Order: sequence, then C-alpha cells, then structure tokens
Amino acid sequence: MLFWIMATTATAGGFGMLISKKSVHSALWLALTMISLALLYVAQGAAFLGVVQVVVYTGAVMMLFLFVLMIIGVDSAEVLVETLQGQRVLAILAAVGFAALLISGFARSMPGEPIGLAQVDAASGGNVRAIAFSLFSDYVVIFELTAALLITATIGALVLAYRERLGEHRTQRDLSRDRFRSGEDPGPLPAPGTYARHNAVDTPALLPDGSLATNSVPSPMIARGTVRPIDVAAAEEVRQIAEGKDL
Repeated sequence: MLFWIMATTATAGGFGMLISKKSVHSALWLALTMISLALLYVAQGAAFLGVVQVVVYTGAVMMLFLFVLMIIGVDSAEVLVETLQGQRVLAILAAVGFAALLISGFARSMPGEPIGLAQVDAASGGNVRAIAFSLFSDYVVIFELTAALLITATIGALVLAYRERLGEHRTQRDLSRDRFRSGEDPGPLPAPGTYARHNAVDTPALLPDGSLATNSVPSPMIARGTVRPIDVAAAEEVRQIAEGKDL
C-alpha cells in the first residue's frame, strides 16, 4: 500500500513539474517527488538514504533553488526562450541514452536470487557502515572524481562571477561626498511605497510634489514592466497636501 501511494505521488509530482507554467510551482512539485522517493527508501530498509534524500536534496538543494527563484523572480516568458540552439534535440538524445543505460543496468542485475538489503547490512554492521564501505572501497575513484568535479565547478563559478575593477575602490565616504557635491539625492533614497498607499516593492514612491520617484523601484522590475500603476487620486491628494490646500 505504501509503495502504490508513494509511487502515485512521485509520478504526479513529476508530471506536475513538467506541465507547470511557473518555475516556483515546478520546484514545489519536484520537492513532492523527492519526499515520495525518500519514503520509498525507508520502506525498503534504506533509512540512511531516505534521510539523505530529505535533508540534502529536498531540504537543502531544492529549497535553495526555490528561494533563489522567489528572490529573482523568473518570468515564464524568459523560461521559454531557447538561448542555446539545438539544446532540445541534444536533451532528447541524452535522455534516450540515459534510459538505455538504466535499462541495461537493471537487466544485468535481474538474473540470480536477490540477496536482500537486510543481509548486506547484517554482514557490514548496519546500513550506514555498508554504504561507507561500498563508497570508499568499490567506488572510491568515482567518489574522488565527483569531488574534483564539484571543486572545479565552484572555481568556475567564482571565475565567471568575478569582475575586474577598472577604477579605484570607492569607499562609502567617497560616495557620500559625491552625492552632496552633485546636489542630487543627498540623503537616502525614498523607500518603495512612500506616500503611495502601498508598501510593496513594485510600487514607486511619490515625492512631495506628487511626481514619481523612479529610483525607488528596483531596475529589474522596471525592465520587466512589472511596476504597479499609481493611483491618480492618491497622487493628486499628495500634491494638494504639498501645496498646502484645504481638502
């Protein structure tokens, strides 16, 4: 019964991830699939793998991915843009090749009488010790290559994100002095939603004369066109208050 319930939820999560139009919803569906797989591991007696599936993949990797999507706000139109030509054909070929490898691996492992996880754990002194012995003896080369790959990816990300400084380093004191000398925005920038009856980050602030402070809204929102429209009546009310009229 547990297998059929978890298999159904895992399959539903996979289909939900594929058909969802928003990236955040796809990440949540994928998290459901990972939790279902963790319960299947526990049902098979692999408690360590089940805990790792929840803590590492669902709790760390997927939630980090979900928080990044929620912070930067990826639009569905941006996801559908194919930046690399031919990537869909290559992805299909890679998926077919990966499926062939899985089928061949399962076919080679089917002949013979299955030993069972309980017998392997008993011979090694537990599930964790069995995994550690197999990882650091039979698959030690693959483990070291994976570690080298992760270190290389980290260094590559640092190199790609590094920006060479073309000028001298400007301190906070230098920036403040330049602001006062230029005469523009000598104080802190207006907060989003000031005098606008909204406190959302996509609502531009209104200056005392009723005009919009465009620098109070993040530039990515302006580029995507997701800035909230301003209530004209509220802007007129602010302008009249600034002029000292009796409402």
